[in-house]
Amino acid sequence: MDFELTAEEQAFAREVEEFLDEHATPEVADVCRENMAQIVDTPARRAFMKKLAERGWLGMTWPREYGGREMSGIYEYILNEALARRGAPQIGKGVGIIGKTLIRHGSEKLKREFLPKIIRGEIEFAVGYSEPQAGSDAANMQLRAEKVEGGFRLNGQKTWTTSAHFADWYWVGARTDPDKPKHDGISLFLIPMNDPGLEVRPLPTIGDEITNEVFFNDVFVPDDYLVGERGRGFRYISEALDLERFTMFTYSPIQQRLEELVEYVRRARRGGRALREDARVRSRIAWLETKAEVARVLGLRFVAASLKGGKPPTCEASEYKLFATTLSQQVANAMVDLAGPGGQLKVRTPEAPMRGRPEMSYRYSVIDTIGGGASEIQKNIIARRKLGLPRNF
Repeated sequence: MDFELTAEEQAFAREVEEFLDEHATPEVADVCRENMAQIVDTPARRAFMKKLAERGWLGMTWPREYGGREMSGIYEYILNEALARRGAPQIGKGVGIIGKTLIRHGSEKLKREFLPKIIRGEIEFAVGYSEPQAGSDAANMQLRAEKVEGGFRLNGQKTWTTSAHFADWYWVGARTDPDKPKHDGISLFLIPMNDPGLEVRPLPTIGDEITNEVFFNDVFVPDDYLVGERGRGFRYISEALDLERFTMFTYSPIQQRLEELVEYVRRARRGGRALREDARVRSRIAWLETKAEVARVLGLRFVAASLKGGKPPTCEASEYKLFATTLSQQVANAMVDLAGPGGQLKVRTPEAPMRGRPEMSYRYSVIDTIGGGASEIQKNIIARRKLGLPRNF
């Protein structure tokens, strides 16, 4: 497999960089926000997404009948990685997860209503899978959706819902058929976030970001806003999670932090001696650089597998997400270790090593290993679906 970009792809990458040089202003792009920079939570960031849409870069891999350009997935990869490297809003949930799932499984009504808004950068989504008793085990969700005349009535709770405090619509899994096996009794819905039956409570995280609890009190969802077939929601969610594990956990921020660490090691001195002369430090940097190249290639392998069409490649998504987020933690740990006592200073403290990023990255990289399915879940997926191990191994 050739992991180098073609001349056309390199030209597109340069075009994206030129666009970002002009439009990725400090109020829009901030590398110190870590991977959560993808959220479109301010008017300036919404305006930025509309500029991407005007260039035809949102949904460019979608079919033409839905406003896309049917371009190769490598172009979406190039765009998303460039955005992530600058700490700018990424294509995120609308284009990369919800839009693609609606194209495959949504009704014509849902496609007509949501796909044009997504591709124009006019709408933001929150994703509701996790619950207090069902974190990474999405099949164990208990939010109840009772069938009533004309639709469903939802009661219960979601937790760890990023974006619920500013999103327009909620992409929610709920249990419609409690008597069926847990994987078969779940359905997927779209709900406006301004529904009076929804209560959103913020949950500050260790990474200085906000996630949310969401409570459902007799929330009515019309039949038209059921995504796909009743009872097949877990299958759709599994596909969407494969997309999330790749789309939302980009490689570029890890590479960017590693480059900042390497530059610090080149210049720093400890005990009157250049840090770069320490054999243990050199060995650790070499180990991280090697793993970073593996993470890059795993990401490209996911893109290559996706180009074959059909469902997103599950095992490749889990392998990439597990390896990349573990590496993210390892880079953060090395930043703290090699920065010494100064590594505990807050981000942007003037005298802090590496702009104070070690302390922030150390806290935030924990979140990356949980979102989109915890590392233990990824290991289970790889063990069962790739290695063929039994469930009770």
